[in-house]
Order: sequence, then structure tokens, then C-alpha cells
Amino acid sequence: MSTVLEQSLAHAPVTELKNVGDKLADKLAKLGIHCVQDLLFHLPLRYQDRTRITPIGSLSPNLDVVIEGEIMLADVVFGKRRSLAVRLQDGTGTITLRFYHFSGAQKNNLKKGARIRCYGEVRRGRAGLELYHPEYQFVEDLQALPTEETLTPIYPSTEGLTQARWRQLMSQVMSLLKKGRAIDDLIPDAMLNPYQLPDLRSALMYLHQPPKGANLQELENNQHPAQKRLIMEELLAHNLSLLKMRATIQFDHAPILPESTRFKLPFLSSLPFKPTNAQQRVVQEIQQDLSKGFPMLRLVQGDVGSGKTLVAAMAALSALEQGYQVALMAPTEILAEQHLKNFQSWFEPLGISLAWLAGKVKGKAREATMAAIKSGDAQLVIGTHALFQDEVVFSKLGLAIIDEQHRFGVHQRLALKQKGNGFSPHQLIMTATPIPRTLAMTAYADLDTSIIDELPPGRTPVNTVAIDQHRREQVVERIRGACLSGRQAYWVCTLIEESEALEAQAAQVTAQALQEALPELKIGLVHGRLKPKEKADIMAEFKQGGIHLLVATTVIEVGVDVPNASLMIIENPERLGLAQLHQLRGRVGRGTAESHCVLMYNMPLSQAGKQRIQAMRDTTDGFKIAEIDLQIRGPGEVLGTRQTGLMQMRIADLQRDGYLLEDIKQWAQLCQQHAPQIIELLISRWLGENIQYGQV
Repeated sequence: MSTVLEQSLAHAPVTELKNVGDKLADKLAKLGIHCVQDLLFHLPLRYQDRTRITPIGSLSPNLDVVIEGEIMLADVVFGKRRSLAVRLQDGTGTITLRFYHFSGAQKNNLKKGARIRCYGEVRRGRAGLELYHPEYQFVEDLQALPTEETLTPIYPSTEGLTQARWRQLMSQVMSLLKKGRAIDDLIPDAMLNPYQLPDLRSALMYLHQPPKGANLQELENNQHPAQKRLIMEELLAHNLSLLKMRATIQFDHAPILPESTRFKLPFLSSLPFKPTNAQQRVVQEIQQDLSKGFPMLRLVQGDVGSGKTLVAAMAALSALEQGYQVALMAPTEILAEQHLKNFQSWFEPLGISLAWLAGKVKGKAREATMAAIKSGDAQLVIGTHALFQDEVVFSKLGLAIIDEQHRFGVHQRLALKQKGNGFSPHQLIMTATPIPRTLAMTAYADLDTSIIDELPPGRTPVNTVAIDQHRREQVVERIRGACLSGRQAYWVCTLIEESEALEAQAAQVTAQALQEALPELKIGLVHGRLKPKEKADIMAEFKQGGIHLLVATTVIEVGVDVPNASLMIIENPERLGLAQLHQLRGRVGRGTAESHCVLMYNMPLSQAGKQRIQAMRDTTDGFKIAEIDLQIRGPGEVLGTRQTGLMQMRIADLQRDGYLLEDIKQWAQLCQQHAPQIIELLISRWLGENIQYGQV
């Protein structure tokens, strides 16, 4: 590890380099590049091999090549588009260079007999094999120009910075490294030795100037040891940044909440079932957190129907018994109202007062609710994002329960943290969208994770079938049979366009057609354009059995609990992501009756569409589904916007490099224990201006 920090490139401004003035420094700053070290870690996107000349006679399409030859002719060709066609030969064959944008001077220079060297991609064209707009140089007096000594890197760029300019800059930086300027190798040798990886200086020099003969495929797949050296460092920096944030939160004061004694037994004895072993285990994990004096930050993952709400209720009782308020937030009014009904039936017999706050609560009712929250008379407050608003003031908020947390933004969670009046409330975060383990270990390193991996007894796995749209009539008959035998069903409409109006229209048309086909059934309709009260009334009627078939858009994805519904039809499932399909399927199979999910798709299916439908047929395990979803969509799509920093990893890839995360976790602990001085340096090097990305 270098100790010559005064010579370190980490502190050398980019203006130290030749021909880098304020104007260029400003352009580099847009890319987060301020010092010479930042340039070193601005890694190539890909490489071109210009180290050897390929005979024209051996060319084939889709190859990037360097060729050299003599111009036979250069003519302007007129057709759909005017172009300059230059015919080149080298004794082994001929090829056409085609330019759609050219000047008169360029045409005159590319004259018969001139010898040039070109670089470009070989394609099939109107005159056989062609190179479109190749880069070229003249070979004066037939004296061969030297070919490149290293692979040619292609860098991520911004307007006004050409690849030639990047290469000039990087050439200067490589020169400084060769002359002995220090780049701080922050990771101790003891960590790196088992992997037999190069030191940092060697790795960076290799990646900016790969030697002739370097394995291009290995580099393109980020499999080279030099790349692995940087991948591990970047993953470590991200992990440390989240742990640092977690440690910062643990400096906050939170109420100590011992396990409930007064409420717990009456509550459990009122339930018609016994909590599963998994639920009991997770309750104990939460209780251990609540009994400490710093804020709990725990993520509870549980597949659809695993009983997360019961676990949340047990946590709430511990806070309520100590005289603290509890806030429970849900992303939609449908889900929030369902929580309200559950908690009313559980908690009101215990003498606990509940309040309800959502956007639709207006006027005097809203004022009364706000006053009850402020005075502390409202012990458990259930609502939507309305709970985040500035005017909502809690008397003594001790625990915040956030359902389906990925639907809330970072700032909303921060706003809730600030409502603790002198201390930080504990946070219990629940999701029925299983998070792949590789993502949880990195994106949620700041959270402790509990998994409810057991379904309550009596739940039956949902049988999933895929059917072509042409068999629609058979599906309608299946619904008739199920509903006339006393069961209920869902029919979910999806559209490509993200438009509530269009989705509502599609659902209305479908509901009308189904009502005509099934006149003996009562059909309800729910979509995002309905007023909240209308939506709630229809859902209540469906739950009570007054509606046989509910036609809906994806608004029913989360939290609707109707045990008698045993059949779900999802129209055009190829338009939805796997996680969403799994959530929708979770609306059935909530009772003891055998349940079915019919995926009614349109041909032709894309490759991703086929993979999603196959995954749904193969498994009902949410965690397996999440892993497949990660493979299909990648981490950025799976996480949405929660962790924007993860989208900006320079070389690491959570899907590809997930196998390293166990080691990275251990490295992070070793750094905290034995090398705390490197933590800030590593985070700054890799996250730079994005350090705030994980602050939740």
C-alpha cells in the first residue's frame, strides 16, 4: 500500500496534463472526472484490434479489421442516396469503401494509385463486401506505417470529446504511471493473494493498453484477471458505502421496545390459526432489533400469502405496549384499506385505537384524524403516502412499517424517519417481491434481512397453464363452470401502452364482452380511473361473494385477499415482467380450494416472453422466479430506481459477478476491523459524486 500520498495521482488535477485547460476540464467534470486518478478509473467500454493487417481476400462480414491496399478507382454513385465508392485492392482481393458524407477535397485525395490503410467493420453491400465510413490513413511512398502496438480502447464519452482525444489523455496518464507516479493500491495484499490477481497499477495499465495478442473475447466478457481485480474493488466500495450508511443510522437514538406481555397472548389466542415456524423465527429476529437502543432497519421478504402482516402486527404490539405510536404505510388505498380491516379485527378488541389517513380523507374528518395523530390518541395510524406529508405530526412515533417498500421513493422513507420527535423510529420494511440474493447482498446491505420461507398450512400451490388467445372460448367456459360451482375468478387486462385511460378502456371492453358471453354471472370492473370509493366498494362486494368475476387492470397486483377466488386469467402475460406476473398469480390460492392461473398469450412470443411464461409454469417459488427475472432483465430493471448508484457501476455487474459477493462481504468486515483508513478512499474512488445513492 502506497504511503507517498503527496505523489499520488488521486490528488493531481486533470489540468496537470498537457493541453488540458479549463474548457476541457469542464467537459471531463461532466463525467465525474476531476483528478488524474478519475481518468485512470474511466475504463474502456470495449476494444478494437488494429494490431495486424488482414488480407482483403480473407475478409468476411461483421469483422472489425485493418486492411491496406491501392485505390483502383473512386466514383460518386447516384441512387437512393448519393455516395462516394472507393475500390481498394491488395493483391489478394478487392473491397469497396463507401462514404455517404464526403467533401470534394476528400474525393480528390482518394485518387487512383494512392495507397491507404483503413479500419472499419466489414458488411455486405450493393457491391459485395464493403466498409462504410472507415477510418483511413495514406501510406506515403509505399513505406508501411507501423501497426498499433496495443489494442485500441473505446471510452465512454460526452459531446466534444473524440476517441482520439481520450487516447491522447490516457497515453499521458500511462506515461505518469510508468515514471513512478503513485496510484494507491488500497486493498491489502493478504486479501488479494488467494486470487492471484495483478496489483492495481499493472491491472490499470493492462486495461488501458492491452498488448498485441490479448484475448479480446476475455476482455469483452470482463473475465480477464486485470478486470476481476477492479471488479472486486468496485463491489467492495459499494458494500462499504452501504455499511457506512448503516453505521451512521445506528448512531441515532431509538426507543427500546421489549417484547409485549400484555397484548401478545390475547392477540395470539384470538387467531384461528397458529403462526408458522418461519413467522415465529422472524418475529424473534425483529424483537431482538427492537430491544436495542438504535433504529431497526429490517427487510422482511415473504412470498405472496406467507403471512407478513401477522409478523408486522407482533412488532407493532411491542411498540404500542410501551406507549409509542406505530405507522403502517401501503402503496395503494386498496392495500391500505385491507390492512385497516385486518388490524381493526385484531387490535380493537385489545383496546388499541386506529386511525386511517389517505388522500381521500378530507375536511373535518381529516382535521380530526390529524389531531388524533398529533395528540397520540391515534395509536396505530394506517395510510398511504399521505403519511409522509409535512403537516402529519406524530406525538411519539416508535415504529414505521412500510409495505411493498420498492414502491416508495428514497425521500419518502427519509421523511418518515424525521417524524420521530427527537429519536429515530424503528423501520420494518415488507415486500412480497422476492429480491434475488445477489441483489439483496449489495443493494440492501444496509438492511438486515428476514425471510418467511414457509406458507401457512392449508394453502395449495397454484397450477399454472399457458394457452394461446385462439382458445379464448374454452377459457370463458372454464370461468362459467368455476363460478357456477361457487368459486370466484379474476380476469386481468394488460396493455403495451403505460396509460391508465387506455387500460381502463381495454378493461371496460373486455368486461362488456364477458358479460354478454356469461349473462348468468355478475361481473365487476376495477381499474385505475375509478374513484377510490368506487374501487373499494367493488372490491368489498367481490370479497363478500356478490361478484362472480372481477375484470381488472394490474391495480389488483398487490395485497387483495379473497380466499374464495380460485381462478385467474391473465391476458397478454408476455407484456408483463415476471415479478408482476408472480404477484398477480398470488391473488389466487389463498384458500383451501385447488387454484389455477391461465396465461393467455398472443403469438408470436419474443424470447424473453417465452422465458417468462416457462418460468411461471415451472415454479411457484418466488425466490426462483426472482433469480430468473434477474437473468432476463438485469439488476437495473429488477431494482427499479431505488438504487440509482447500481446502474452506474463502471465494471462490476451484479448478475455476472454475484458469485463474488460472499467474499466481498468478508472483505468489507476485514476492512472495518483492520484497515478502516482505506474505507473513505475506496468509496470516494469508485462512487465519487454518487455516494448519496444509497441514502434511504
